[in-house]
Amino acid sequence: MQYKRLGSTGTKVSPLCLGTMTYGTPEWREWVLDEQASRPFIKQALDAGINFFDTADMYSRGESERVVGKALTDYAQRDDFVLATKVFMPMGNGPNDRGLSRKHIMSAIDGSLERLGTDHVDLYQIHRWDYDTPIEETMEALHDVVKAGKARHIGASSMYAWQFAKAQQVAERNGWTPFVTMQPMYNLVYREEEREMLPLCADQGVGVIPWSPLARGVLAGKTTQGEGGESTRAQTDENTRKWQLGGEIDAPVIDALREVAEARDVSMAQIALAWVASNPMVTAPIVGASKSHHLEQAIQAIDIELSADEKETLEAPYVPHPIAGHN
Repeated sequence: MQYKRLGSTGTKVSPLCLGTMTYGTPEWREWVLDEQASRPFIKQALDAGINFFDTADMYSRGESERVVGKALTDYAQRDDFVLATKVFMPMGNGPNDRGLSRKHIMSAIDGSLERLGTDHVDLYQIHRWDYDTPIEETMEALHDVVKAGKARHIGASSMYAWQFAKAQQVAERNGWTPFVTMQPMYNLVYREEEREMLPLCADQGVGVIPWSPLARGVLAGKTTQGEGGESTRAQTDENTRKWQLGGEIDAPVIDALREVAEARDVSMAQIALAWVASNPMVTAPIVGASKSHHLEQAIQAIDIELSADEKETLEAPYVPHPIAGHN
C-alpha cells in the first residue's frame, strides 16, 4: 500500500478510504449491515493496509459512528488510522438539530466523539453547504473545534466551487483553519466536478476524496434501479434516480466501460475505480463494501494502470449532466 499525503497536510492516508454508510443498523435503511455483520469489513480493511475511514453523524442516526468507532478501537491503535466524520444533516426533529450553526457544530462534534469513543477525529467535514448560516459563523466554529483539539483538520463535501472558494477566503482573511479536503461525487458518469472544483483543489493543494466512484453501483454493472434492481439498495435508493445516474445518456459510457473491463478480464467496478484513482488530483476514492470481494477488488483496482487509449475510450462518450449531489 503506497500511502499519500492528505492534501497539503503531513497526514498519510491509504489510496482508498473505506466509506461506512453501509455499517450501522438496518432500522435506518434496510440495506445497512448491523454491528456483527459490519465488523469483519473494518478488520479486512485494516489488515489490507487501509488506514482511512469515513463516516458521518447522520449515517444510521449515529449508530454507524458507534459501530465504526468500537471496531477500530478493538482492532487498531488510535494513531494507526485516520478517522473522518461529518456534520450538517438532521440528527433530530428540532430546528437546531441540523445545519452548520455554531450551536449545532459544537453539539455535533461532542456527540460524534462520544459515539466514536475517541477524543478527536482526524478530519471533520461539513456534509453540505448551509444556506441558512453565514459562512463566517461556520468557519469560526470549525476553527474553534480544531483549536480545542477535537479535530486535527477540517474538510468539505459537495458544493459549488464558488462556495468552497468563499469559505477558504473567509478562513484566510480571519486567520482561521482552512479546509484541507473536498469530498465531491465523481465518477465516469458524473464528471461535472472537472470543470471548476477539481482545478480549484489542485491550485490550492486541497485533497480530493470522491464519494460514489462507482455511481452507486451503476458502474459495477447494476444498471437496473427500482423494483427490478439486483440488490436491496438498488431497489430502494431514490438518489440514483433523482441524480439521473445510469440513464440513457450514460449507456455509451457503460458500454465503453464493459468493453475495457472485458479486454482486461477484470470487473467493470475495478476499471471504474481505477479510472477515478488515476486522476492526479484525487487522493483517495471512498468505497463501500457489503461483501468481502467488494473490498478485495477495490484494493486490486488501485494497482491497475490504464493506458491513454483506454482512458480515451472511457471518457469520449461522456455528455454533460445536471449538477447533482449538492443538496
